[in-house]
Amino acid sequence: MKIVEVNLPEPTAAKLEAAAELLKVSPEEVLILSLEEKLAQLDSQFQNASEYVIHKNAELYKRLA
Repeated sequence: MKIVEVNLPEPTAAKLEAAAELLKVSPEEVLILSLEEKLAQLDSQFQNASEYVIHKNAELYKRLA
Protein backbone atom coordinates (compact mmCIF):
# COMPACT_ATOMS: atom_id res chain seq x y z
CA MET A 1 0.00 0.00 0.00
CA LYS A 2 1.26 3.48 -0.84
CA ILE A 3 1.44 6.09 1.91
CA VAL A 4 -0.03 9.50 1.08
CA GLU A 5 0.06 12.44 3.45
CA VAL A 6 -2.82 14.92 3.25
CA ASN A 7 -3.23 18.20 5.12
CA LEU A 8 -6.87 18.72 6.08
CA PRO A 9 -8.53 21.86 7.37
CA GLU A 10 -9.54 21.44 11.01
CA PRO A 11 -13.31 21.31 10.29
CA THR A 12 -12.77 18.59 7.68
CA ALA A 13 -10.53 16.59 10.01
CA ALA A 14 -13.16 16.84 12.74
CA LYS A 15 -15.87 15.56 10.35
CA LEU A 16 -13.60 12.71 9.30
CA GLU A 17 -12.94 11.70 12.88
CA ALA A 18 -16.64 11.92 13.75
CA ALA A 19 -17.57 9.75 10.78
CA ALA A 20 -14.93 7.20 11.72
CA GLU A 21 -16.22 7.07 15.29
CA LEU A 22 -19.81 6.69 14.11
CA LEU A 23 -18.86 3.86 11.74
CA LYS A 24 -16.45 2.31 14.26
CA VAL A 25 -13.58 2.27 11.76
CA SER A 26 -10.34 4.19 11.44
CA PRO A 27 -10.22 7.60 9.77
CA GLU A 28 -7.98 6.02 7.13
CA GLU A 29 -10.70 3.49 6.28
CA VAL A 30 -13.27 6.28 5.90
CA LEU A 31 -10.90 8.14 3.56
CA ILE A 32 -10.17 5.04 1.47
CA LEU A 33 -13.83 4.10 1.10
CA SER A 34 -14.84 7.68 0.32
CA LEU A 35 -12.11 8.10 -2.26
CA GLU A 36 -12.91 4.77 -3.93
CA GLU A 37 -16.59 5.74 -4.09
CA LYS A 38 -15.79 9.13 -5.62
CA LEU A 39 -13.42 7.62 -8.20
CA ALA A 40 -16.04 5.04 -9.19
CA GLN A 41 -18.57 7.86 -9.58
CA LEU A 42 -16.18 9.78 -11.83
CA ASP A 43 -15.57 6.66 -13.92
CA SER A 44 -19.32 6.21 -14.28
CA GLN A 45 -19.83 9.85 -15.27
CA PHE A 46 -17.09 9.59 -17.89
CA GLN A 47 -18.60 6.38 -19.25
CA ASN A 48 -22.05 7.99 -19.46
CA ALA A 49 -20.67 11.09 -21.16
CA SER A 50 -18.69 9.10 -23.72
CA GLU A 51 -21.71 6.90 -24.52
CA TYR A 52 -23.83 10.03 -24.97
CA VAL A 53 -21.31 11.57 -27.38
CA ILE A 54 -20.96 8.35 -29.38
CA HIS A 55 -24.74 7.95 -29.61
CA LYS A 56 -25.30 11.62 -30.44
CA ASN A 57 -22.69 11.58 -33.23
CA ALA A 58 -23.37 8.07 -34.56
CA GLU A 59 -24.74 9.30 -37.87
CA LEU A 60 -21.78 11.62 -38.38
CA TYR A 61 -19.34 8.79 -37.63
CA LYS A 62 -21.12 6.58 -40.20
CA ARG A 63 -20.81 9.27 -42.88
CA LEU A 64 -17.14 9.84 -42.10
CA ALA A 65 -16.26 6.13 -42.20
